[in-house]
Amino acid sequence: MIYLHILLFLMTIASTILVGGFLYSLAIMTILLSHELGHYLTSRRYGIPSTLPFFIPLPLPPFGTFGAVIKMKGVVVNKKALFDVGVAGPLCGFAVALPFIVAGIKMSTVTPLSGIPAASYMQLGDPLLFRILEAWLVGEVPKGYDLVLHPFAYAGWVGLFVTSLNLLPVGQLDGGHVVYAVFGKKSTWVYRGVIASLAILAVFMNIGWLTLVILLIIFGRSHPRPFDDETRLDGSRKKLAVVTLIIFILSFIPAPFPEMNIVNVLKEAGFSL
Repeated sequence: MIYLHILLFLMTIASTILVGGFLYSLAIMTILLSHELGHYLTSRRYGIPSTLPFFIPLPLPPFGTFGAVIKMKGVVVNKKALFDVGVAGPLCGFAVALPFIVAGIKMSTVTPLSGIPAASYMQLGDPLLFRILEAWLVGEVPKGYDLVLHPFAYAGWVGLFVTSLNLLPVGQLDGGHVVYAVFGKKSTWVYRGVIASLAILAVFMNIGWLTLVILLIIFGRSHPRPFDDETRLDGSRKKLAVVTLIIFILSFIPAPFPEMNIVNVLKEAGFSL
């Protein structure tokens, strides 16, 4: 079985090199591996049988991969274990992504848009962390110019995007584990709020969220209960939950691909607006 993990890992290295080059592949694979190892090692610490990461290659833009997953096979003992397994991946991935982002932004170049063919680049939405670091490390970008990201910075952007998706507080996503560990059965209200918020984003910011809304409605309604569903989290884990929320806020991108708003989609479909 380990040969399948190795094969998928090597295929994902190849697909990310094909899409973004060696430096991008080095950075994004390190970030994804750190995220999944965080889950894997924490699961094993609690005696929860888990597979090694399955990397998912995709030799197409914009990412070159669908990320990676591990599969937990056992029952989670209590909310403490559920919380620790849930936060371990995003915290490890974020910690590893951060130096790549800082180094990448420093090596990125401010370039006049007039010198770049529109079809040769992709406009990206900025997570809050990028806005803070760009203002600090680069300064104000003049009108008519844009920051062309170094491969390390782009890999960091993808890493934040993956982190924010995983931290959505629904179903069996990492954020779903964290929210259930904190709120228990009341996490159902959080799920409903997230679905409504994503639906609003799909209408007004980025139609791509609609696919995620549909998937979460189908697969993300409930969360399996741990064996001990009564014992509450201690104070240190509640503080770590706040830190995790801050990471989600810093990483979340309301419009990852700004041109995919509903107005542009309708125009491309032939509607006159």
